[in-house]
Amino acid sequence: MAESKVTGTARGRLPAELTSFVGRRRELTATRRLLSSSRLLTLTGSGGVGKTRLALRMATEVRRTFADGVWFVELAALHDAGLLGLTLANALELSQVSANPTADLAEYLEDKHLLLVLDNCEQVAEACAVTVSKLLAAAPQLRILATSRHVLGVEGEQVLSVPPLSTPPEESPAADADQYESLVLFADRVRAVLPEFVIDETNRAQVIEVCRRLDGVPLALELAAVWMRTLSLSQIIDRLGDRFRLLTSGRPAGPPRQQALDAAVGWSYDLCSPAERMLWDRLSVFSGGFDLEGAEEVCSGDGIARDDVLGLVAGLLNKSIITRRTAGAHATAWYEMLTTISQYGGLRLADRAREYQLRHRDHYRALAARWATDCFSPRQSDWYLRMRREHDNVRAALDFCLAEPGEGSSALEIAAPIWNFWFAGFLREGHRYLARALDAAPEQTPVRALGLWAGSYLAMFLGEAEQLGRLLTECEQLAERYDDHRLRARIAEVSGHAAIYQGDLAGAIDRLEPALAGYRAVEDALGEFDVLILLSAATFFLGDPRVAEFSQAAYDLAEAHGAESSKAYALWSVGIVQWRDHDQIAAATRSLRDAIRLWQPLNDRTGIGFCVQALSWCGGSAAPDENAARLMGASRAVWRSSGAHVDETTPYSQFDDRTESRIRSTIGDAAFDSAFARGAAYSFEQAVALALGEEAEPARTAKPGMAGRLTPREYEIAGLIGEGLSNREIAARLVISQRTAETHVEHILSKLGFTSRAQVGRWLADHPDR
Repeated sequence: MAESKVTGTARGRLPAELTSFVGRRRELTATRRLLSSSRLLTLTGSGGVGKTRLALRMATEVRRTFADGVWFVELAALHDAGLLGLTLANALELSQVSANPTADLAEYLEDKHLLLVLDNCEQVAEACAVTVSKLLAAAPQLRILATSRHVLGVEGEQVLSVPPLSTPPEESPAADADQYESLVLFADRVRAVLPEFVIDETNRAQVIEVCRRLDGVPLALELAAVWMRTLSLSQIIDRLGDRFRLLTSGRPAGPPRQQALDAAVGWSYDLCSPAERMLWDRLSVFSGGFDLEGAEEVCSGDGIARDDVLGLVAGLLNKSIITRRTAGAHATAWYEMLTTISQYGGLRLADRAREYQLRHRDHYRALAARWATDCFSPRQSDWYLRMRREHDNVRAALDFCLAEPGEGSSALEIAAPIWNFWFAGFLREGHRYLARALDAAPEQTPVRALGLWAGSYLAMFLGEAEQLGRLLTECEQLAERYDDHRLRARIAEVSGHAAIYQGDLAGAIDRLEPALAGYRAVEDALGEFDVLILLSAATFFLGDPRVAEFSQAAYDLAEAHGAESSKAYALWSVGIVQWRDHDQIAAATRSLRDAIRLWQPLNDRTGIGFCVQALSWCGGSAAPDENAARLMGASRAVWRSSGAHVDETTPYSQFDDRTESRIRSTIGDAAFDSAFARGAAYSFEQAVALALGEEAEPARTAKPGMAGRLTPREYEIAGLIGEGLSNREIAARLVISQRTAETHVEHILSKLGFTSRAQVGRWLADHPDR
């Protein structure tokens, strides 16, 4: 029931545990043993039994065993099995590398010593089984830890059934109860709402009764603990008794642990007000979370006034039915609902599910339309961040449309207007959705025309030349049919952009200049800006002096509209011109790094790829050494992660070739090849850090003899620092005060002679057997 915050490094990504981990000693031992002897271990069990927490704790404990890290992939919100490969590639920071991401993953993992944690595989079980088999066959050092409500059925799979927490048997004396895991967990979670709570002689028997009634199922216990804020133990027991009688009346009883979870979730449902229950049911159509606006748009009406939604959300939050994700001070609040709880609401929604799925579709169709008209504005960065957060809901809306007969046009109305969002690390996914939507909506309509144009742009970046030509041809026909001036400008823009990649620079300018005039005629500022950037690129490669004019015009237009992130493209254009004038390499470096920093929050890997590439040219001109060669390799790593097709024959490649020749002639072929390979092997984050001159400082050696003076507790806390936990998270994990955690951290830094937590993490990695 705790909020989850993702932390990550180049060597892995695991959600931090924000509540204490209780018990599971036997299961941890068994998991470690099975994971060491097999390459695929699946933790099975019913919902709420604690599979994910066990997998995360095991992954945390063994993370230093794997040289290439431990990577966690959440699959609960994934319903399209066709996106599994892309999801895994994105989680491993490969993004959409090609049309066959599973093959790319297999190639990437073949020499990696890595643990992949796949959570909630039951959502796409068959696809998981096929993909896991391929990856394990290709990567001999890969191990996979999966959680699923049922086995995957893959050859070599080991299975560990996760039981509920231990609970006192009926014949056990109450005095011996404190040794049981379920009681420890219940007491710990109650203290979150009643800090003074302890199990003593006055309440021990009642706590045992609660834990027995709930069969030791962790989620059920956590739900019950929340109600200690308003109910007594005896009241909880009474209500649980009523719920169990209801569950077992008139139908065969299910497994005890499932009955316990049903009882706890259903009992929490019963304790909500009628309006809160209605909202709970309706919120089940969201995927991955929701904000207040979404809840108001989708869930209000028919018994819930729009003005009442905020209060009802607060009520569900107070009852721990939903959680609020931690966000920045200025970010819109974001709420999440556990899969088990969402599924319960979905079952209750029953016959009305389609009604609210249609409202969900309408909300995201409207959101896509607003994006298209407002993303070139002072709210540009906010829009990108919002759409990244809404990504699972966009997927869910598209999946619904593509599964419903006659909804293909609706899918196009969602996928096409956000064409530029797909460049934020989702090129291949956007291309897939647009292709499916176009197949589902063959009618010659204006919305199809927009889909054809958007699809052609993504096809160009993915190197799909035949498809690009076919889509543009049909798009041109529709532009003539509807006499659509904006669409004509868009077609000319894509044609001109494609001509740049093909090296036809004069032809590109011949297409782009009419596109610029067309966008200006219809007052499309974003289109105008994009074409100005393309004209600056074409004239740059031609040596045309108008490049400075186009670059400045693009910068001024973005500035006038407050589109800070778009200014990054203008800074890229300014930077390459400054680089060409060799006396301005320092200025070029500043411009290009400023552009990257603008793009970083949006994860625009295509734009960042252009900048890292240009920075490698700067490095080759200023100091053609091994660092410059490494930066060239890092440029390749960024392009690889973007998913964009890299053609060795584009005008950009001529500068790559010149830079490479300059560096090779200075340091020699062997040194160049070695340094380039190191950079090319970087993760996206490592490559960007190198380009920004912000590489992590080298690991320092601890003061001689001082490491041995760390106390056992300090060693434990040092390990948590290495996992990326904050002082607050360390305090929660160890059940100590935050101030005590801070004091321990200060002592560790002092004893080791370090000045930063990052140095502690690197010291731990270099001394795994400390």
